[in-house]
Parts: sequence; C-alpha cells; structure tokens
Amino acid sequence: MAQVKPVMRGLLGQQIKRNLIISGVLCIITVSGYKFGIQNPRKQRYADFYKDYDAEKEFERMKNLGLFQSARPDGEEE
Repeated sequence: MAQVKPVMRGLLGQQIKRNLIISGVLCIITVSGYKFGIQNPRKQRYADFYKDYDAEKEFERMKNLGLFQSARPDGEEE
C-alpha cells in the first residue's frame, strides 16, 4: 500500500484566502459589536444630557460658587 503524498501545490494561497475570509468576518463582528454596544448608547447619553442642558444656568451656578477668577460671585464687590 503506497502512502499518499500531501498536497503542497497552492497550499499557501489556500491558507491566505481562508485567513482573509476569517479575519474579514471577525472584523465585521467586532465593528458591529462596538457600534451597537458602545457607540450608539454613548451617542444616546450625550443626546439625553444636552436635551435639557442650559449653559447659561450652569455658568451662573459656577460663578456663584466662585470657581472663576475673572467673574465675581453675585453680590461681591472688587
């Protein structure tokens, strides 16, 4: 009984093709997971925060706390 020789012709091309397909599928899965697991919830949190955010009111609050050097709190003279 003779032994069968292993197929060596075209082996590298087959492996490269298989590895490219696998890496492409894994890349698509990873990008989809990031988009739906991290990016979309983060965008929604930002939208919820800025929906009722008032920058002028926040500035007045920080000014009254005395956080700014150039803006004095209400009722304080120089």
